[in-house]
Amino acid sequence: MKKILFFILSITIFTNCSLEMLPETELSDAGFWKSEKELRGACNRLYENSQLDGFSHDRRSDELVATGADGISNGSRSIPATSDDWKKPYDRIYVSNNIIDKSANTGLQENIRNRWIAEAHFFRAYNYFILVKRYGGVPLILKSFDDPNDPEAFKGRNTLEEVIAQCYADLEFAAQYLPTRASLPEADWGRVTRSAALAMTARIGLYIGTLTKYHNLSGSDSKAHLKKSIDAFELLAKEGHNLYPDFQKLFTMDGEGSANKENIFVRIYGPNGAPTVYHGNSRGMENAVSLTRQMVDQFLYIDGLPREKSALKPTVETSFNSALEKRDPRLTMTVFSLDEEAFKGPYQPFANQHGNGYSLKKGFMIDQWNTTNREYVDKMLIRYGEMLVTYAEALYEYNNTITDAQLDATVNLLRARAGFKNATNVVVKLTNDFVTSNGLNMLDEIRRERTVELIDEGFRYDDIIRWKIAEKVLPVDMIGAKLVDSEVQSGKRENLKTRLTDANGKLNGKQVYDQPDMYVIELAESRKFDPAKDYLYPIPVNEIALTNNAITQNPGWDK
Repeated sequence: MKKILFFILSITIFTNCSLEMLPETELSDAGFWKSEKELRGACNRLYENSQLDGFSHDRRSDELVATGADGISNGSRSIPATSDDWKKPYDRIYVSNNIIDKSANTGLQENIRNRWIAEAHFFRAYNYFILVKRYGGVPLILKSFDDPNDPEAFKGRNTLEEVIAQCYADLEFAAQYLPTRASLPEADWGRVTRSAALAMTARIGLYIGTLTKYHNLSGSDSKAHLKKSIDAFELLAKEGHNLYPDFQKLFTMDGEGSANKENIFVRIYGPNGAPTVYHGNSRGMENAVSLTRQMVDQFLYIDGLPREKSALKPTVETSFNSALEKRDPRLTMTVFSLDEEAFKGPYQPFANQHGNGYSLKKGFMIDQWNTTNREYVDKMLIRYGEMLVTYAEALYEYNNTITDAQLDATVNLLRARAGFKNATNVVVKLTNDFVTSNGLNMLDEIRRERTVELIDEGFRYDDIIRWKIAEKVLPVDMIGAKLVDSEVQSGKRENLKTRLTDANGKLNGKQVYDQPDMYVIELAESRKFDPAKDYLYPIPVNEIALTNNAITQNPGWDK
């Protein structure tokens, strides 16, 4: 923690989603906080670029790879001197605290004041949850600092339970006073609503409930957190959300805006304001990352069975597309197929420098890719599809069972939306009878559904952490795409031959896969995961020093 004296440095005023910046010299903390307009303006800061993360491709898990190794994924990270992983959430928390504290000076009626500080309560919970996922218990700071020597700025860590209890309290306040989705004025689209507060409660409850269960955390009641998640979703379900009808178009400009009721909380981009805010998500897909074969293998065949059980799996894959055929259609909505129109023409495996896996297609827009990194599609931070798989998982973890009716209202809605049908054109449903008769595990199948639905949306790392499977899925060979000579550029085999499996699926004498000519992106021997320490981030040494060691280092990182 470091000493921070926070003043409002810039105020942004929403005018039909545009941003007007006032010079900081025109403002003073003492002269501000006099009206609802000023309180609203202060809350606008919560939505600025520095406050909300945008598009990124998370390489910390077994989901995505690039041309270079990721320090968290392969276990090579060290303790940093300082880190935005710690600093940024606390900077954002200070903004929220300042708004909550200074809003008392407005003299507004309580209900008007509460409507706006509810936004600050939401964002404070949002950022404390980010910190808890990374570090466990952290210092819980609930005030702004007028005195840089305030002892609160130098306090030690609160327990995980204490921080999460505050998150729940903040979100309960937010859910009470924020406008509903239906009552939010169109000009305010992008601001948080009651739905966002309920959805965050559902997200946190599932995460902490399963983290507690699988990590055997003392002082925490797994079922109480899961019940929080379940109850929050059941309230959210009354807010008028539903699934957008087209999974592929959901992640494009077609799915933007309040008319799409799957949107719960988004980060707004766009050329319709000043300053223009844009990103380069589609262009980054060309050469930044690719999907691993581990993730491709998560997608079911159209008989509803996983690769290890399905008779539809080809004995020997004769082409790149062999792995993509007769599968859940979300697979070919997530990655490019051979010769499909892609970046600079028809897609060709191993042609782009992105790790030699499966190139991401989910959210790719050729028209925006052509605009030289000026892309304007909004970033969905919370969507209803996530909430459906969250509810299904929380129900099963809480009850150790789930009914077919509950599956129909969650998992099977997602499958129907994607057009996941069998050979007779019937939706492939997950049911208790199907699981039993095919020797499957219901929890595994619910987790699979979550994985394929949410690929490249930033959930996989958090999921393998809370499920406590990181030590199983990270320190292994990362498999990429299949190389077929007739489908790739001349000379590719020669360039990549030292990482291709042989006719029996072996590499360097070790069984790596069950197919020949699979490219191994990273070797298992170059990867590690120490469950004694790697389930938590190391706390930056400067943050510990600034509190005179009141903050303690996480286990395993203090050696």
